[in-house]
Amino acid sequence: MTRRGLLIILSSPSGAGKSTLARRLMDWDPTLRFSVSATTRAPRAAEIDGDHYHFVSEEDFRAMVTDEEMLEHAHVFGNFYGSPVAPVEAAIKAGRDVLFDIDWQGAQQIGNSRLSDHVLSIFVLPPSIDELRRRLISRGQDTDDIIAKRMQKSWDEISHWGGYDYVLVNDDLDATEAKLKTIIEAERMRRVQQPQLVDHVRALQREFEEMDA
Repeated sequence: MTRRGLLIILSSPSGAGKSTLARRLMDWDPTLRFSVSATTRAPRAAEIDGDHYHFVSEEDFRAMVTDEEMLEHAHVFGNFYGSPVAPVEAAIKAGRDVLFDIDWQGAQQIGNSRLSDHVLSIFVLPPSIDELRRRLISRGQDTDDIIAKRMQKSWDEISHWGGYDYVLVNDDLDATEAKLKTIIEAERMRRVQQPQLVDHVRALQREFEEMDA
């Protein structure tokens, strides 16, 4: 292993493009993996337990929170969502980056967790509110009521942009993707991500000592 893994957090209001950007990042680097969240909501068509989500009962979810087995958790649109800590911690130690598609509350919880040194948080802004609404409608996944709720929630999400390491305006998908790649490549080189540097510096010190002997 030459480095520690990163916890790469992507947040945005629904429709700003974070899911598309996450898929592009995984095409760019196949070693990237999504953190598989646990949720109490029912599976949608074609969703596979353990692949898209870990589908659990509310009782089991609450027990995981109580036992500190969640990096973060939240209650969204009547259901609980959370990120189990064990697989993420194992990935970080093995040098594998993990992607998180979560809101500002989850990002804040992970930022305050024991894995905070390895967090890279990025917020994606839409170019305009009109464009945000257009994207929600055009993807055809939600009812009018759900779209209205997502739009109502969008400003609260946007208002927390200042809590992130990086903020990108997604007015051009290709350009935003390129910026994301640059950020990730640079963050992978942070000192805390390279545990082998300690041994290298010690080896350099021994060389100096041998020269003086």
